[in-house]
Amino acid sequence: MHISFSKYQGAGNDFVLIKDIESRFPENNHVLIKELCDRRFGIGGDGLILLRESKDKDFAMLYFNADGYEGTMCGNGGRCLVAFARDCGYITKDRDICFDAIDGRHSAAIIQPGRISLKMKDVDGVRKMGVGYSVDTGSTHHVEYVDKLVDMDVYGRGRALREHKMYAPAGCNVNFIKVENKNTIAIRTYERGVENETFACGTGSVAAAIVHHSLGHHYDQYVILARGGKLSVRFKYDGEKYHNIWLDGPATYVYKGDLKR
Repeated sequence: MHISFSKYQGAGNDFVLIKDIESRFPENNHVLIKELCDRRFGIGGDGLILLRESKDKDFAMLYFNADGYEGTMCGNGGRCLVAFARDCGYITKDRDICFDAIDGRHSAAIIQPGRISLKMKDVDGVRKMGVGYSVDTGSTHHVEYVDKLVDMDVYGRGRALREHKMYAPAGCNVNFIKVENKNTIAIRTYERGVENETFACGTGSVAAAIVHHSLGHHYDQYVILARGGKLSVRFKYDGEKYHNIWLDGPATYVYKGDLKR
């Protein structure tokens, strides 16, 4: 099998992207997808994304975690796919971009080269969960405030929470956050499906901002400082639901290549 791919990253959250308009890629070959995402024996990435045709949108997104299985919504992956679709000429516009994903329709805009703004799904609310909070932003997230973020065992603590019975059976993504200054939040994330810490997480960044807002910290925009870069989140709240949620940040081309398997 001959595979042409591109590599993109959004604040260090990196992905293997494949233009698969004719749906020829073997999406049920979980071993192949896992091998392609392997950082030692494959291309390397937190996930693999297929760019596919949509009947009534600009394109469709099919996302797989690094474990080889289809995942829930990936915010940084969605932003990278928009950049990829524009760069490869599949779309020609910079605004009013619309695509299908596992959690429904998403809108996007290319603010400038290498910077994408993505509209996320509405969020119903936040639930207290243990010493943290649970929120579904397209993926289920546990958000927990910590005093010492730099030195904490994100892998150990994150894995324990990801597998905790309160999130059974599907598990969750886990975000540890520390408020740096009013609307600025530092974050570290353990991602389900990657089963490790990632350098950034789009849906996790949205979850962190919404949790912080729900506790009375109200700002027009939230700045999220991930290990791999800076993201920003803005939204509206009507007293019951969070809507008009936008995730903004870098989505950068890294390299492209061809692989035979």
